[in-house]
Amino acid sequence: MILSDKEILQAIDRNNIVIQPFRRDCLGTNSYDVHLGHSLAVYRDRELDAKKHNQIDIFTIPESGFVIQPGTLYLGVTEEYTETHHTVPFLEGKSSVGRLGIDIHATAGKGDVGFCNYWTLEISCVQPVRIYSGMPIGQLIYFKVEGKIENFYNKKSDAKYNDRVAFPVESMMWKNKF
Repeated sequence: MILSDKEILQAIDRNNIVIQPFRRDCLGTNSYDVHLGHSLAVYRDRELDAKKHNQIDIFTIPESGFVIQPGTLYLGVTEEYTETHHTVPFLEGKSSVGRLGIDIHATAGKGDVGFCNYWTLEISCVQPVRIYSGMPIGQLIYFKVEGKIENFYNKKSDAKYNDRVAFPVESMMWKNKF
């Protein structure tokens, strides 16, 4: 079941959901709008290796915006820091962003219960598009969880994305054993 606006507000009052900064006007009927942060990153190498730590270069989006190009993966970050303690957060792109031909995540739209961080966005596009820091980029939808939770993400010793950073974070696939 998806949380309604009233249930999201109740969860915020109980600190089961944290959104910083929280802006009441970003709360929809059953979602919360998040915005593109100030930074983007690109991988240094064109060819990536899943078993290696692929390095990124982070840069600030100028006030005049930045034109993203097809064929390049950009890592972005949300302006909002979030915590989710008793629901499963899903990050989806806003329809207005999709209608510009922008995808905000390749596969990682679902967060885990206990995820406490900024969201790294995996941004791609079908044609050149100028994007801006602070623009609405996505929406968080919260799903109720049935039963007790044993393994909260923020308490896992091997969680790869627990360090609180307000910058895009590169893939940590290389930390997996395969």
